Amino acid sequence: MKLFKGLLVTVLLSALSVTTQAELRGTGDLGVIIERQAGSLLIVENSGKTKLKRVEELGDFSHASVKFSRDARYAFVFGRDGALSRIDLLTGEVTDRVKQAGNSVGGAISQDGSLVAVSNYEPGGVHVFRADDLKEVAKIPAEYGPDDELSKVVGVVDAPGQKFVFSLFDADEIWVADFSEGDEPEIRKFRDIGHQPYDALITPDGRYYIAGLFGEDGLAMLDLWNLDDGVQRILGDYGRGEEPLPVFKMPHLEGWAAANNRLFLPAVGRHELLVVDPQGWEETNRIELAGQPIFAVARPDGRQIWVNFAYPDNDVVQVVDVDSMSVVKTLTPGPGVLHLEFTPRGDQLWLSVRDENRVEIYDPETLERTATMDAVTPSGIFMTYRAHRIGL
Repeated sequence: MKLFKGLLVTVLLSALSVTTQAELRGTGDLGVIIERQAGSLLIVENSGKTKLKRVEELGDFSHASVKFSRDARYAFVFGRDGALSRIDLLTGEVTDRVKQAGNSVGGAISQDGSLVAVSNYEPGGVHVFRADDLKEVAKIPAEYGPDDELSKVVGVVDAPGQKFVFSLFDADEIWVADFSEGDEPEIRKFRDIGHQPYDALITPDGRYYIAGLFGEDGLAMLDLWNLDDGVQRILGDYGRGEEPLPVFKMPHLEGWAAANNRLFLPAVGRHELLVVDPQGWEETNRIELAGQPIFAVARPDGRQIWVNFAYPDNDVVQVVDVDSMSVVKTLTPGPGVLHLEFTPRGDQLWLSVRDENRVEIYDPETLERTATMDAVTPSGIFMTYRAHRIGL
């Protein structure tokens, strides 16, 4: 009997070991999809174009964003309700969660992967947490003016040198928080940078931080290699321009695309993609489009730019050929195309069709749809390759 029990235990342990090994996988093939209205998240893998798990009850996802740990195993999910969740992509479990503010609009991961920063509307400021357990490290209140009012904070990004850079919407300022010496950051403030910075990006090389301005035309640029030069104004006509037009949705600055030594910018309120030379920050071309662009996403090899649009043209996606600077394909996936994401080496393009509860997957070479995936009001799609890119 003892021998039988011993053999049974050995068999069960062996079976468990085989099952565990069968479930092991790398994380470089994974991604997540935000299910906007449901407040849930899908974990997906792109080689087989399949759903692996759904993580539920994550809060208000009306403006959710995602960053990844440097090993690409954990997703940090920033909800609009101020909740920050750390999710294990291999188990689908929420390992840590903190309700850190009342209204939040995004976050960033530090260069060494040890810190997570969250930008907040209410209370205005930036909260910083340890990435491994979400324990609070620092609070940076966005105080400005003689009465120390609190500004909404937008456009937080990671920068080389263990820095976070962000903009103060109400204060017309850009701040650089340097954590290279520990948990007490050195903060450098740049004032009068332009009226109402509403969003920002950092260039892929980590050098330039650029803020869009809601209250006036033009962009504010900070050269992180030369902070003593202060903030410069570039592209003075970027915005509504000489003839004010209705703007149905402000384009995200994260929606800029870099390809063939040029930047491709969604024009504000116009049916155009602007082409800019980043050496002199001058506009070199304009490409006519079907509507007001929101995101312009470059294929990893830089050959194509995929563009989606604001309402009422948000059922359309256009593909721009970078070599000819022209639209080569117009697709109509369905109403509410909110986000586009390439797989790491550009063999697939995933896009969300919110109003028809579907994600579609395309072959960028043939420009044909190859698969669909059911999802509940999908919005943002984020692949884990972002873990290894500055600003993503």
